Amino acid sequence: MNNQSHLVTYASIIISICLFAGFGFSTRTQTRAPLSDANNRGNVMTKHASGTFEVKLTPLATEGASKEANLVKMSIDKQFRGDLTATSKGEMLADSFAANGSGGYVAMERVSGTLHGRRGTFVLQHSGTMTRGTPQLSVTVVPDSGTDQLVGLAGKMTINIADGKHSYDFEYTLTETR
Repeated sequence: MNNQSHLVTYASIIISICLFAGFGFSTRTQTRAPLSDANNRGNVMTKHASGTFEVKLTPLATEGASKEANLVKMSIDKQFRGDLTATSKGEMLADSFAANGSGGYVAMERVSGTLHGRRGTFVLQHSGTMTRGTPQLSVTVVPDSGTDQLVGLAGKMTINIADGKHSYDFEYTLTETR
């Protein structure tokens, strides 16, 4: 097996583990602290958004330390529907120990579109681990990454996969500046 086909095979294993065997399970059972505006710049509106999304992950070439460490790098293309109507582009870096059901990934994606009718962009940061089949996933808005009508956005997103379909629940605050 050549290096490129090994990468694609390995990437398929990572996708399966990260998206279908664990990281896609709901994290709703976790207790969350209420979101708040640390800067107290104005009125804070707490909102909830939900909908579906489609995702395409494409293996990218790795160089240097990533290649030596057997890390897989992937591009992310998403199309969100529902309360968040948007597209996103990003990159993911993952490793997996498929034999024991453990692995991890990190990702960053820039989301561009409308959230409950407010237009702008923001960045989501992912951090996921799976310990022998038990997933833990955190997807949060990068502080101060909101633009246009989404300036002041903060929040956490839950990703769910059921019957091969992806959905999201997004708990967020939006500070209205005075």
